[in-house]
Amino acid sequence: MPFYLDSAQPEDAQTAARWGWVAGVTTNPRILAASGLPPAQTLAELAKSMPRGPIFYQLTAPDLDGMRREAAQAAEILGPRLVLKIAANERGFEAAAQLSGSYAVAVTAIFDASQAMVAAACGAKFAIVYYHRALALLEDAFGMLQAFTDVLQGTDTIPLAASLKNTDEVVAARQLGITHLTLPLDLLQSLTEHVASQHTIAEFNEEGTGLNA
Repeated sequence: MPFYLDSAQPEDAQTAARWGWVAGVTTNPRILAASGLPPAQTLAELAKSMPRGPIFYQLTAPDLDGMRREAAQAAEILGPRLVLKIAANERGFEAAAQLSGSYAVAVTAIFDASQAMVAAACGAKFAIVYYHRALALLEDAFGMLQAFTDVLQGTDTIPLAASLKNTDEVVAARQLGITHLTLPLDLLQSLTEHVASQHTIAEFNEEGTGLNA
């Protein structure tokens, strides 16, 4: 059940890498813009800060030739750790089908199960659904999310949920069968804490003993 860090801040990646249970880093154009560094420098810093696992970069070129050039630039920085994110539209699916033979591809911004099916047909390694945004925009969001996971069963395309806002959504996404999740640092951290755990641990420390005593 891999978790990814959804951030382009190198210090966030350093923290997540130290924890040891975060599998990689996802970015998008808005996240990169907020980093305060040129995109190439940000990607290099992320790779250094998170020394293992995939790093997702979303293509922004408006045409297929530009996407090929942009993909090659990203590969020069990230090497085999690169996962190309490509938007779920007609042009994006064409790019995914052509680039998936050379790169790991993730089709992103999926809002219908039919798009997930096309992503799998294109050879995408990941299909990314926007969980919270789907809840806000779609009349039958849970029906779509369940169909999204169902149609990917038996394929080589991994369902991945982004746009998660709280721990309840994280758990609900996994219960729907979405196996990979990407979260901002604060939400990743919140998964590790619970007030009942804090109280119980305090009792252990106050009333118990061990080798460190």
